[in-house]
Amino acid sequence: MADLMNFVICYAIGGLSGGEDKDSFWRIVAQCTAALPEDKPRYVMGVGYPLDIVVCSALGADMYDCVYPTRTARFGTALVPEGVLKLKHKAMASDERPIDPTCPCMVCKNYTRAYIHCLVTKDAMGSQLLSYHNLSYMMRLSKDLHMSIVEGQFPEFVRSFLRAQFPKGDVPEWVCNAMEVAGIDISACCAPFPSSMNDFAEEFAA
Repeated sequence: MADLMNFVICYAIGGLSGGEDKDSFWRIVAQCTAALPEDKPRYVMGVGYPLDIVVCSALGADMYDCVYPTRTARFGTALVPEGVLKLKHKAMASDERPIDPTCPCMVCKNYTRAYIHCLVTKDAMGSQLLSYHNLSYMMRLSKDLHMSIVEGQFPEFVRSFLRAQFPKGDVPEWVCNAMEVAGIDISACCAPFPSSMNDFAEEFAA
């Protein structure tokens, strides 16, 4: 019984994703994970954006939950490696490609963007198909993230993720600052870090 109790104990970081700015968001996560035991799961409540999950994982978080993948599907939005794809957009009406050519899910194998575009504007089946795809995307993201940690390739995973999301190199400053504190070099993906971040990084290293 003691072993079971030891297994299920985890620490929740709550009160975030409520509209605070991203710079405050990542700093709070970093402060909390730095103060919590490393041998216990650290769970960030209500976080579900792919970018937020990658950043929080780099800062030491382990678990997440959010309605985002299915909620955004109801608005006709699909999650893809490049970010999001808005299927309600008029340009999708004649696009015969799958949502994501690299995705192995049932939706991407059997339906085109044009077909789903027609559905999301008039039929609940559209949001159901998008929910299926979005959940598949999140499961693959989680699996790939986990495996990169196990295989000692997490920094490269982060860089690859950011290159796909921000091909022009316009990675948000808050992400660059968070990776500085996490000790992950993404200099090839974003602009130089503000000099003021050095003091913050040293605070966490102490």
